[in-house]
Amino acid sequence: MLFRQEHRIIMTRRDYLELMAAGAAATATSHTLLAAGGDADREARMKWWHEARFGMFIHWGLYSVLGRHEWVMENEGIPVAEYEQIAKRFKPKPNAARDWAKLAKASGQKYMVMTTKHHEGFCHFDSKLTDYCAPKQGPGRDLVKEYVEAARAEGMRVGFYYSLMDWHHPDGARCATDEAARQRFVAYIHGQIRELLTNYGKIDVLWYDVSWPLDAKGWESEKMNDMVFQLQPAIIVNNRNRLDGDFATPEQRIVAEKRAWESCMTMNDSWGYQKADDDWKTPKAIVKNLIACSRDTGNYLLNIGPKADGSIPEESVKIMTQVGKWMEKSGKSIYDTEVCQPRRSNFASFTRKGNTLYMHVHFWPGDTVALGGLMNKVQSARLLATGKAVKFEQEKFRVRFVGLPEKAPDDPVTTLAIECDGEPRQDSDFVRKERPRDKA
Repeated sequence: MLFRQEHRIIMTRRDYLELMAAGAAATATSHTLLAAGGDADREARMKWWHEARFGMFIHWGLYSVLGRHEWVMENEGIPVAEYEQIAKRFKPKPNAARDWAKLAKASGQKYMVMTTKHHEGFCHFDSKLTDYCAPKQGPGRDLVKEYVEAARAEGMRVGFYYSLMDWHHPDGARCATDEAARQRFVAYIHGQIRELLTNYGKIDVLWYDVSWPLDAKGWESEKMNDMVFQLQPAIIVNNRNRLDGDFATPEQRIVAEKRAWESCMTMNDSWGYQKADDDWKTPKAIVKNLIACSRDTGNYLLNIGPKADGSIPEESVKIMTQVGKWMEKSGKSIYDTEVCQPRRSNFASFTRKGNTLYMHVHFWPGDTVALGGLMNKVQSARLLATGKAVKFEQEKFRVRFVGLPEKAPDDPVTTLAIECDGEPRQDSDFVRKERPRDKA
């Protein structure tokens, strides 16, 4: 994983007319426009993705055998010939992905994105372009096929992660300075993407990563995306092949973009299995992150790093199970949310759907929960998890929800569903300026 800045592509009228004249390539034309950021069907293609809000990322590879981080090959300077030998030792249990998909469903996640090839260059799929792939090495079978089948069995949307950077391929670095090497390497990368999007049925997301050492022109990224959308007309793609794509990808941070965006994060400090990494996020931290993404109509792609045998670390299972229990009761406040303007509180955060304001109380204050500066009239309030009505008292500068339990009724966050007389708006400056002060 490594974030790369976006680069906008501009299509000229001449380009457009040439594509329109391509006859059988008319479908490709619309998708070339899509890659340039100007297609009309993006909203339809991304409808499910915007509704989903929560997805599972899976980083799994030869590095999982070593258990010392997914960048172990580069960080420790391991020679290619030495690292290749790990492929013979990589022998995951059959259908490990079934447990991933079941955990994703139980956690309230709606889609999954698996590393089909990470920077190390090892492919989990059956590739005719290399022997450095799962069916021809230790696993002896197509791990991507198992993943796709497992995800679909649980009703998950299917996403493929694919790293453009490759530490194993002989042209992976020299392509930056050798044109013949660049042509060979780009043909290899395009060829593998074609394999992935041809051999596994309908794929919902293509998640490029790390464009080093080439730019969009060097990668022939326009041609790459044209191919992708010809093969998978309904797919959505990210922005890490140096094109805008359909969505931005802030990494390890939550940054609302002016366009579709998805924050990807680890559960500890590593993407791949790192047996010594014990810096786990709490269920509360994950729920708060999910709320923060949903508040600004972003998605939260949360990573698991399976062990070499494909099993999920126990800590991940425990954390995600607790998140799933919360989502089962409170997921309505996360899925398909709209931009939420209210956000000022020292113990709560907010999401919104229509005129319903969801107040997520993560530091429970006791029998009264108060919100200052709400400019709407509250019509009703309830505990989202149980539907139990909550009494409230509204004044000019605040609304107080009263008669609540001294101890938070839900774990790790208690959510109040507040029905307002219009789209919820908060004005803290109004409180600061207009609230009467005592006479001097």
